[in-house]
Amino acid sequence: MEALEQKCFPHEPSHWPSEPGPSSARERVAQRRPSSRGKYVHELLIHNVKPEAYDDYQALIAEYFPRLSNNPEYKMKLFGSWSTEIGSVDQCVHIWQYDNYPGYDESMSLRAKDPSHLAFMKSLRPMVTSRENQMMLEFDFWYTSEPQKYGGIYELRTYNLKPGRLLEWKNEWQKGIHARKKFVRPVGAWFSQIGDLHVVHHMWHYPTLTARKEMREKAWEIEGWNKTSYNTTRMQQSMHCRIMRPFSFSPMG
Repeated sequence: MEALEQKCFPHEPSHWPSEPGPSSARERVAQRRPSSRGKYVHELLIHNVKPEAYDDYQALIAEYFPRLSNNPEYKMKLFGSWSTEIGSVDQCVHIWQYDNYPGYDESMSLRAKDPSHLAFMKSLRPMVTSRENQMMLEFDFWYTSEPQKYGGIYELRTYNLKPGRLLEWKNEWQKGIHARKKFVRPVGAWFSQIGDLHVVHHMWHYPTLTARKEMREKAWEIEGWNKTSYNTTRMQQSMHCRIMRPFSFSPMG
């Protein structure tokens, strides 16, 4: 598969306000904030759908989500919508892109008094067992792809990091990402800002599960990937992956 070349746009790291200096290099690194792209914020929205309501749920979001995304009054766009095939089944994952936090604030103000949104929520609530979301930022070394129709499957990998290790994790992944990009199409990478904290998400696209297996095996042959995997694994508390398929209306599909 042809590699998608991504550009790195390094920024000077920001520091927390001055206070007594940490006693080790690791602590100094841990007190810095990882650089984000700064252009957008993304909302990860997860719906756990009642099995008996799944068809009605799909019809509801297929009508409402594109309409909301295409409404010029809102400063938000649907990046993608997927159903989970392997992982927590009957679970649907949606990612919305906002024009940074002012775009989110403006959009939420509009939704609070929009009759179509209120009607949507009234129909949605009986169809799901739970809903959760996170506000996320893009890493500065891995911009979110422009939505395209690829087909195939998408893998969303979630890493729950040990507190204080996010910048270290980002620096290690920035070194090793080129080994993965040689074989697989990267879709996006984000770190949480609101909701569950110390969480990183990666999304990858594969034609099939067989292709996924082959591409991941090839990455292990690239010098440096073993070290990246070893170093980042030690920073994690847990990890999870979902295999998903896009809905027909999903911009990234």
